[in-house]
Amino acid sequence: MAKRIFLFILTNILVLTTIMIVLSLLGVNNYIEGNNIMLGQLLVFSAVVGFSGSFISLAISRWMAKKMMGVKVINPDGPLSSYEQDLVDRVHRLSRAAGLAKMPEVGIYNSPEVNAFATGPSKRRSLVAVSSGLLQNMDNDAVEGVLAHEVAHIANGDMVTMTLLQGVINTFVVFLSRIAAWAVSQLVDENKAALVHFLAIIVFQIAFSILGSIVVMAYSRYREFHADRGGADLAGKDKMIHALESLRAHVNRVDTRQEALATMKISGGKKKRMLFSTHPDLDERIRRLHAK
Repeated sequence: MAKRIFLFILTNILVLTTIMIVLSLLGVNNYIEGNNIMLGQLLVFSAVVGFSGSFISLAISRWMAKKMMGVKVINPDGPLSSYEQDLVDRVHRLSRAAGLAKMPEVGIYNSPEVNAFATGPSKRRSLVAVSSGLLQNMDNDAVEGVLAHEVAHIANGDMVTMTLLQGVINTFVVFLSRIAAWAVSQLVDENKAALVHFLAIIVFQIAFSILGSIVVMAYSRYREFHADRGGADLAGKDKMIHALESLRAHVNRVDTRQEALATMKISGGKKKRMLFSTHPDLDERIRRLHAK
């Protein structure tokens, strides 16, 4: 859990800091006049910073996932092995059933983990990738359920909604951290106010980022339940349940080196503290599908 929180905070701080430096150079962050803070200007500044970071991350999400995971994209028009052809055919068939106008890219990444993910900036520019470990350890019905789950993520527009939520959270993090830092700076000597304000922004931004991550992780868990239901509609409830049961049998085979991409995958590994977990407990996901 600590590693995931650290990566979340570090990523947000780096993105927000880079954008803030650029805006500072452009003179966009002048929200303090004398001893007064201009809330309207600060809110605009916070929204620009917060949503810019989120949309930049969304725009490069497919490219970044390919690079970080070493995904080999399958060319559907090229010479394919039997298992590559079968994988592409399954994803395309499920995508058509989900009503997608353009077929996602399909890829495989070399890893012993039993997992898969979907990402991309839009439904028309999406990617479904599976691990070699999943193809080696799951039967056809389980693979079908996993692919249906990932296609459901794309059809639900989960990448965009996650981006919008992250933008809102980033906006509040920037906005509230600066108000709190300004309030603290008013309590010290004027000669130290600027330094205290700068340091307080960092401290409060980290603290509010941790609180904000609780909301993001809660939504991540919700969208997993939603994608499970979508996967059941596409592949059949029995196959979706069988896929989750297969994942549960291989719950230890999750690559923790890609914790930053955990929210994209179908399985989050071992059960962790719920507030900071990207995925619900697999037993609970199976229980809900049985009750569907």
